Amino acid sequence: MAVKIRLKRIGAKKSPFYRLVVADSRFPRDGRFIEEIGYYNPAADPSVLQVKEERALDWLAKGAQPSDTVRALFSRLGIMKKFAEAKNARQ
Repeated sequence: MAVKIRLKRIGAKKSPFYRLVVADSRFPRDGRFIEEIGYYNPAADPSVLQVKEERALDWLAKGAQPSDTVRALFSRLGIMKKFAEAKNARQ
């Protein structure tokens, strides 16, 4: 089972709002998911990004692959850096 961390759109037309979810890659974008780990509101000024950091790091350690957008959001928060440091410390 290929697990992805990706965005699930729940906002109305012309006002995007996203949830960061962990889902099987075969599930539809806005369909079933395994766990919700945060949300992202790009329409707010400044944009709002809330992530359960320990759950995100746990899923990354288990092999979940972030989408390109989620990878950029995680980089902005420093989660990808922490994951890389933890991965290097284990080796």
